[in-house]
Order: sequence, then C-alpha cells, then structure tokens
Amino acid sequence: MPEPVAKAPTILVVDDDAEIRYSLTRVFSSRGYQVSEAASGEQGLALVKKGPAPDVVFLDVRMGGMGGIETLRLIRSANPRQLVVLMTAFGTAQTAIEAMKYGAFDYVMKPFDPPKVLALAEAALKTHADLRAAGDYKPALNTEDYKEGIVGNSPVMQEVFKVIGQVTASDVTVMITGESGTGKELVARSIWKHSHRAGKPFIAVNCAAIPDNLIESELFGHERGSFTGATGQRIGKFELCDGGTIFLDEIGDMAPATQTKILRVLQTGEIQRVGGVETLRVDVRVIAATNKDLEAMVKAKTFREDLYYRLNVVRIKMPTLRERAEDIPPIIDFCLQTLAKQRKTHVTRVSAEALAVLTTYTWPGNVRELENVIYRSAVIAQGDAILVKDLPVEIRRATSAEGVMGEAVDVSSSPFDGIRTANAEHLALATARVVAESVASGEPALTVTRALDFLHAELRRGETPLLEAISGEMIQRSVTAANGDLKAAAAELGLTLPALKKRVK
Repeated sequence: MPEPVAKAPTILVVDDDAEIRYSLTRVFSSRGYQVSEAASGEQGLALVKKGPAPDVVFLDVRMGGMGGIETLRLIRSANPRQLVVLMTAFGTAQTAIEAMKYGAFDYVMKPFDPPKVLALAEAALKTHADLRAAGDYKPALNTEDYKEGIVGNSPVMQEVFKVIGQVTASDVTVMITGESGTGKELVARSIWKHSHRAGKPFIAVNCAAIPDNLIESELFGHERGSFTGATGQRIGKFELCDGGTIFLDEIGDMAPATQTKILRVLQTGEIQRVGGVETLRVDVRVIAATNKDLEAMVKAKTFREDLYYRLNVVRIKMPTLRERAEDIPPIIDFCLQTLAKQRKTHVTRVSAEALAVLTTYTWPGNVRELENVIYRSAVIAQGDAILVKDLPVEIRRATSAEGVMGEAVDVSSSPFDGIRTANAEHLALATARVVAESVASGEPALTVTRALDFLHAELRRGETPLLEAISGEMIQRSVTAANGDLKAAAAELGLTLPALKKRVK
C-alpha cells in the first residue's frame, strides 16, 4: 500500500496589487508551497474564516477598503493560531508596534528580496508546525488546588501544607524561611485565611523596603509633632491590624532599635506611638519571614537572640524550586489559568519541548522567576502555545535546549547576525533531528557520521551557505567562551587575530 503523500504547506497572499500577488505566488510555488490569493482584506478574512485556514498569511498593510492592521486584528480574533506576516513599504515605528500588538508573526519590507521572503516563510511554517505539535501538554485550567495560590504536589510541599494546617488552630508565632521568590507571603496568607482571624485584617509589611528612620512610625504610628514632618497623628500597622494577622517580611533587615520594640509587642501585647505616652493594647498574631540566616546573625550580634526565639516558635522552611522540579508543570498550569482569567493572553498550552526546558532550568529566582517567564513568554507567543523559541534566550542557553531539544539556535541577540541566516537556522534544526533519530535508533556510534553525511548532502545541494554558517557559529561560541577576548578566541580557532577580526567584521 503506497504511503500517503504529505500535504504541501499552504500560504495565502492578501494584497490589492495584482503584480505583488503574482510575484509572491511564483516565489512560494517554486518551493512547492500551495498558494492562494485575495485582492482585499475583506476577501482574505473571508477565506480564513471559511477554512481550511492557510498555514501562513502574507498580508499587505495599505490596501483599499479594510486595511492590513484591521484585517490582522480580525483574523487573529477569529483564529488565535493563525500566523500572519505583514507586508509594507513604510517601515515606521507605528507599523511595527501595531503589527506586534495585534499578534503578527513578523513583517517584511517592500520591495521584496525573494531569498529573505522565502526564509521568513520557512520560519513561519516551522512555527506553524511546532504549534500543531504542541499538544503533548495542556494545562488543566479547573484544578481545585489552585484556590490556595500555593501550588505543588511534591513531598516537600506536602510537608509545608501539613504544618500550615497544624498552626492555623492556634495563635502561635510562625517563622517562614527560604530563598526569595519561594512563596513565603502566600504561606502567611494561607495561615491567616484558615485561622479564626480570617475575618480580621491581614497586613503585610516589607521591612527591607522601609527606611530605618521610618519603620517605627510605620509599625506603631506617631503623634503630631513627634518629629519633623509629623503634621498629624498616624495610626500604625499594629494598631490597624488589631484582631488580625501582621506579616513582617524580610525581618532580618530590621534595625536593632525596632527589633526591641517588636520584642516588647510579642511579650506584652502593648505598643506606644512614636512621641506618645499612652500605652495601647493590641491583639495581633505575628508571622515573620526572612531569606537570611538568622542563626548566623544572632551569633554575629546583628539580630537579637531573644527576639529570634520569640519568632521561631514554629518554623516553616520553604523549599526552592530546584528541590521540587516536579511542581513546575502545575505551577505553569496556575500561571496560564491566571492569565486566562485576566484575559491577558490567548495562550493555553506549552509544547513538550518548552516544558522540558522549563523543568531542566535551575530557577535561581524560584517560583517568582518562573511566573515572570511564563507571563513574558505567553505575551510574545504567536499562537496559543508557548514554544521553546518564546522562552528567554538565557534560559535556553542555560539548559542547552538548542542541542537537547532539537530547536534552532537563537540568532536574535547574536553579534554575528550577518554571518548566519534563517536557512542556517532551518539546517541546524534538521541536523539536530538527524542526530536525535540516530541516537534513538540505538546506533549512537553512527551519529557523527550520519550528521556529516547529511551536512555534506546539503552542501552539494548548494541551497544553504553551510560553511559560512558553521564558521560563524564556531566563531561566536569561541568568542563567548573567551568572554569577548578576541586574542584568546583566535588562538582557540587557530586563526591570527587580524583574520578573526576580519571574519567578525
């Protein structure tokens, strides 16, 4: 039985200039792409809605009737997965901003350079293929566990949840420790939410963000005229929080004088406003948090020992994200759920390759960094899925995603953009797949041979500036490894310094 013939990629060209449509149809058809045409924005939108939708749309910005930007907006509204490349003779800042605002894949300047247009089409078609294959992992947007805001099923997080449950029935003082970004405030809020004080205020105070000369007034209030600028009476956080819970974040940064006042509150439940003589009783539960080593600070006499023991009645140590990598997928679920509810992005999925990169990265900024990366990647994603290319380049480089996952090397931030081309990017992907298939076949010893055979075949075809692309890649890697030292990089490459400078230029 004969194998089914692969469907040719489809491109829709929308332009009111018949010559432009004819030229692009010839260029794309020469690569075997199936091309259809539309003479107006209205006609192009109708074809996309009618279906089957093309893989990529090339859309002119300035046309009679409905303009390209409005057509782009309506196309993307009807089909968020549709990839659209804008064509314009006027490369203004406004055009670029509007194009990206409404989700264009890219835009190309007229008059066209056929190789560049083909390279752009290839890049868009590759992204289209990646989006179609990104269905291996899809967030569960209705997970009940997300109501707490603390996400995780790992054993270390289950222990955290147990301690939270144990301390909610009492007013015991709690100390939460852990690196920045691990979710210490979320734990504090969860303790408050499940305690008998849930109907009273929860006030969070970042002790590191308030100058030493103001924190006492911030916490305990002040009387009019108690210091320069005190033009009226001020009620402090402890007084405002009477009956509730106060969260003292980054308490390790608190000045010694204020530490003494906090100790008095914990011992007696009494405060005095700055400049006041009246003693006020407050009923406040204290939860403290820090990313510092308080035991070492106590030994160094920079943190009061008696206050340390008053605060450290029950300790909850928040694990780093590195210690619970299995929680990364549900955290991504939570991030995408939040973005969907806020209607900030149209992204609902991540590709399996992107998920592999995200679970491999070490996350020095912990959950907060992961949340920011997901938000950033979802904003720039050009379909309804986050792909590897949407992730920050530093994360891709740190995880060696380009080689491991078979994704193309990022060229957007390289100083050698003039050396490498989109064709080389496509070639890198194809080569990586040859390598991956060889390893998967159980014959890794043949990997290099097969890769070289493939590259030589590409060289003989003459369609890719192969030697130029490879030499450019090697130069970039050597210069990067040498931290920009061209002399050291030249020695590593076996080139003279003038020769390397010439190649870089």
